Amino acid sequence: MKKLVIFDLDGTLAESKAAIDEEMSLILGNLLTVSRVAIISGGDWPQFQKQVLAHLPDSDLKKLSILPTCGTKYYNYEHGWKKMYAENFTQEEKELIIKELTEAVIASGFEAEKTWGDQIEDRDSQITYSALGQSAPINEKMNWDPDFAKRKQIKKILDKNLKGFAVNMGGATSIDITKPGIDKAYGIKKLKTVLKIKISEMIFIGDALMEGGNDHPAYKTGVDCIKVRGPEDTKRVVEGIMVCQGFKPTQIK
Repeated sequence: MKKLVIFDLDGTLAESKAAIDEEMSLILGNLLTVSRVAIISGGDWPQFQKQVLAHLPDSDLKKLSILPTCGTKYYNYEHGWKKMYAENFTQEEKELIIKELTEAVIASGFEAEKTWGDQIEDRDSQITYSALGQSAPINEKMNWDPDFAKRKQIKKILDKNLKGFAVNMGGATSIDITKPGIDKAYGIKKLKTVLKIKISEMIFIGDALMEGGNDHPAYKTGVDCIKVRGPEDTKRVVEGIMVCQGFKPTQIK
């Protein structure tokens, strides 16, 4: 029996930058009655508050762990949310990453013709590039790089020129850059230590488990992984997990 269910956020629990819907909220609330839950995403803490926490029903939040920016930050609930750690960049590291990222996009030839908001976001422990901007419409995002081909070219350049950092693709249009070894695998190992739960007792659910995807580091830890195509897939997977955990299907509304 699994003791911890770990989720990616965008593309797994919700559409990119969108809030979880009412059905997902209920399902997560039900899951928290039978299992610990963790969410690891490239998004920063405010994104978790907006997309997930503001929409959860009354739940046992002590059983929920939040790991923003691909696991470079960790929050637990104990009389309110408390940040356990943050693996932040120095100012010099940030400037180097932004410079190389800007040059890599130009060199790839995949500069977007139209953008919605800032393309590069400083999340302290992670620099995130969103090809169409942070506020791009979901349909534009989904059509820009559905097979990851454009971002693979940008990543290839960054892997060559930006040594000493981890570069992964996430979401619908983004590339996430963190310190080396600080990714979703790092977050899962932190969960193992803090919660005292074995890797074999965890399950990870995400939409970007392919090589280079920002969920792939989770796969490399040896945790059991389930690849989903979107939130609707995730709902059905979680319903199955809850049945295995002893939750009665008739309780799911």
